[in-house]
Amino acid sequence: MANTLHFSATLQAAASPVFSKRMNKMHCQSLRVQMVNYNSEATNLALSRSNRVLKVSCEAARVDVLEMNKTDNQAETQLTCVMKFGGSSLASAERMREVAELILSFRNERPVIVLSAMGKTTNKLLLAGEKAVSCGVTNVDSIEELNIIKELHLQTAKELGVDESVIASEYLFAAEKAYATLHLMDKGKPLIHTPFAEHLEELEQLLKGIAMMKELTPRTKDYLASFGECMSTRIFSAYMNKIGAKARQYDAFKIGFITTDDFTNADILEATYPAVAQSLHGDWIRDPAIPIVTGFLGKGWRSCAITTLGRGGSDLTATTIGKALGLREIQVWKDVDGVLTCDPNIYPHAEPVPYLTFDEAAELAYFGAQVLHPQSMRPAREGDIPVRVKNSYNSNAPGTLITRTRDMSKAVLTSIVLKRNVTMLDIVSTRMLGQFGFLAKVFSIFEDLGISVDVVATSEVSISLTLDPSKLWSRDLIQQASELDHVVEELEKIAVVNLLQHRSIISLIGNVQRSSLILEKVFNVLHIKGINVQMISQGASKVNISLIVNDDEAEQCVRSLHSAFFESGVSELDGKCVSDNGSVQLRRE
Repeated sequence: MANTLHFSATLQAAASPVFSKRMNKMHCQSLRVQMVNYNSEATNLALSRSNRVLKVSCEAARVDVLEMNKTDNQAETQLTCVMKFGGSSLASAERMREVAELILSFRNERPVIVLSAMGKTTNKLLLAGEKAVSCGVTNVDSIEELNIIKELHLQTAKELGVDESVIASEYLFAAEKAYATLHLMDKGKPLIHTPFAEHLEELEQLLKGIAMMKELTPRTKDYLASFGECMSTRIFSAYMNKIGAKARQYDAFKIGFITTDDFTNADILEATYPAVAQSLHGDWIRDPAIPIVTGFLGKGWRSCAITTLGRGGSDLTATTIGKALGLREIQVWKDVDGVLTCDPNIYPHAEPVPYLTFDEAAELAYFGAQVLHPQSMRPAREGDIPVRVKNSYNSNAPGTLITRTRDMSKAVLTSIVLKRNVTMLDIVSTRMLGQFGFLAKVFSIFEDLGISVDVVATSEVSISLTLDPSKLWSRDLIQQASELDHVVEELEKIAVVNLLQHRSIISLIGNVQRSSLILEKVFNVLHIKGINVQMISQGASKVNISLIVNDDEAEQCVRSLHSAFFESGVSELDGKCVSDNGSVQLRRE
């Protein structure tokens, strides 16, 4: 029930003028006491759980909570793997049937299932929230996205033959309570608290609360986004039980997913691992049933509010469960044949990459590949658990296997990834020459504003860097402009600053030990195309070389480089031969 907290506090503060006009002092005090008691109960519960789980060491990789006192007989009945399915895999009743059939086809597996929201539900939820801010309370039920979401989930439940009541909640959202309080007291009626409310009804009341307050805070936005996963897992779990596969639904924020309070982009805390292991493993031992877990969601460790892990966060949910339970494998089921050599929307003939290291996969995700969440490799790496990326539409495709190491002896280039709409700063100061502390001054400005730096290149008197658009562009346009102006203003106190917008980062993921060979080919290709590279940086991970070019040249650059490396036979090293002019020619095996 702690998941209602995040909006109740916001609502209480934001609505206090309204309450003072519409409610007498007694009612205000009653509601306030109710919220304080509720907050206290949730906080005590959170502290109790946190204190308990923090006593468990989280440093062990696979020999931790579950490996203790486990007999051979018990080992034979342990959960074996995680299977995560994204929104496109769950976009309809028919797709849910196919996913259920796919899961049950692995007869020797005892999987934990992690699900995203159905189709584009998350996008529609957030858009509905934005519309609710300005549409007025009486017009909420006419928001198109709300009606699409209702129709999708009710129709899916109907087609799967499960009762609509499975989309049910154990609590009333605070916005519904407050709205009902105001509405009923205007009519002189007593407030009646309903013990259960359907998710869809609750969603509509939340949107009415947003409309009443005329704001959509990051905290409220996270709770709004959570409805998608909460409904998809309930429908799917009910369907699995209907067809005779015993399943149990879990909300991640109720089984120990403890996060920072960075709403819309929270990080998972170490206390999560033993808490999740205790919950899922304990239930499995007592009463085996396939766990169906909401992806993307957690609970802030201070606020006890629902948080989200950023777009694609269900991948991180899956790898976190894999590490917590010490499972054999983590499977991420997508709508493509694994990790590809580049974005198929840019180059339709992109090919699957059969093998990657955790470092390569992390760099690919960070620099824009949509197939994985940027932080999802960390738990898998720490637990040394292989991650397999597969296609739910084409289960026979081998996919991509991601492990700690792989044979790099012949590898040159693995994949090309593009990150658009990047801002680049050139910072030049002759005072930097031979001085210490200059870089610290530069980066302290970004720290003060909470802006992440992406790619960096330095010389004796200059710094070139790019700003992470996923951190900066999540703010509104006015705040972006203000922050950029402030950055430039502060930097100009210590250096000459040139602000360059509409740039793209092209990252070449591969064997950086072959960097001279890669760069020779890259610059030959770009010279022929007349594309100017404005900055170059080699990542500390030793698997990434990044180039900065203009936005309007980026896609042409990716297509040309992909053709040069992957279609001209130079993505792997089969030998070296030196031409008459001394250049090294590479051939594909």
